[in-house]
Amino acid sequence: MKISHISLLFAATFIAGCKSTTVIDAHRNAETSLSSGDSVVVLGRRHSSEHETEKDFISCVGKSLAGGDKPIHVIPEDQFVNSMYPYFEVSTAPMDVKNLDELVKKPEIARKFSEFNIRYFIWIDGFTEKTGSSGAISCSISPAGGGCFGFATWDDEANYEASVWDFQHLNLAGRISAETKGTSYIPAIIIPIPLLARVQANACTNMASQIKSFLH
Repeated sequence: MKISHISLLFAATFIAGCKSTTVIDAHRNAETSLSSGDSVVVLGRRHSSEHETEKDFISCVGKSLAGGDKPIHVIPEDQFVNSMYPYFEVSTAPMDVKNLDELVKKPEIARKFSEFNIRYFIWIDGFTEKTGSSGAISCSISPAGGGCFGFATWDDEANYEASVWDFQHLNLAGRISAETKGTSYIPAIIIPIPLLARVQANACTNMASQIKSFLH
């Protein structure tokens, strides 16, 4: 058996184990509904000094809500924040729905909200982090050739919570949390072959699906 075939066989051994699991929890405070023309805004919480909700995760949730079955009209985060400057910057963004009531008393804010036809604000707080790793891979080059050998693995965990603010009734409609855990591998026999658990992507897909069900 050639070395390249051994490498592929070694990789295939771990593909079945390269998975992630997601736990979704939803808590509803009020009934929700969407009418034709209603829009939602998906925003990331970035006020913590310890972590910031990743922009790519917010973008992923927004695109997932806007696609598939029962698509929702989503206003992109950057477009919304820039148009509302400086009221939704990190240091000035409302921390609860009561502050939103105060903001809308400003004529320029009320006008923008009306133009966007916003029904729900979805604030997402959380992050993905590496929780453990083991193994090592070394690579070398010689006159006879080169390659990498070894095996490395690491665990990732994604924890996110979405707070759904109903702009029409100015209340907290509910919260949706997603916790995803997974293990990734990189076996290397000549060529490193990453086998990724895609923890953040799975958290995004599952959270967006739950938000859709929640709003509809």
